[in-house]
Amino acid sequence: MTGLPWDASYRDGPAPWDIGQPQSAIMRVASEGGFAGAVLDAGCGTGENALHVASLGLSVLGVDVADTALAMARGKAADRGIEVEFAAADAFQLERLGRKFETVLDCGLFHTFDEDERPRYVASLASVTERDGTVYVLCFSDDGPDTGPHPVSQEALRAAFNPSTGWNVVAIEPDRVQTRFHDNGAAAWFATIKRI
Repeated sequence: MTGLPWDASYRDGPAPWDIGQPQSAIMRVASEGGFAGAVLDAGCGTGENALHVASLGLSVLGVDVADTALAMARGKAADRGIEVEFAAADAFQLERLGRKFETVLDCGLFHTFDEDERPRYVASLASVTERDGTVYVLCFSDDGPDTGPHPVSQEALRAAFNPSTGWNVVAIEPDRVQTRFHDNGAAAWFATIKRI
């Protein structure tokens, strides 16, 4: 998958999902000690979530297909004096990273894939997630009047992440995704998923 369409989103001012700070759901989970070991932020954008987690002393790799976003993320890390790694990677070929992670964050990436693409993405995630590791997915929800683009049902999450694909869904809770277009965020699911 080429990063060009995504890269263009960052060139003319902030992308709709680039709110200039970490998502509140990520800050909450981080404050509860939900991130452990080596952390992968898949689809990190300009890095706010990765930078927040790294600021807590964890080893974090943020990956994206958008070179412009990665350059912005590296600039923020340098400005803030936070040690974090950012790299270009295809979400469908994460095994090419040659690394495993105890915690993986997907904030706004899963919902960009259509039904046919999801099995490839989930298999790619499985290839880099340690056994008993945790994947967090924050995605637009199909529940509520103020849904974002590409809303996802709980059933779709459970279908993608199931025991036959190497996963156990621990919880799916209603949450919000902050965007530049929604005053109080858009309806979201926050899923906690374990690698089995």
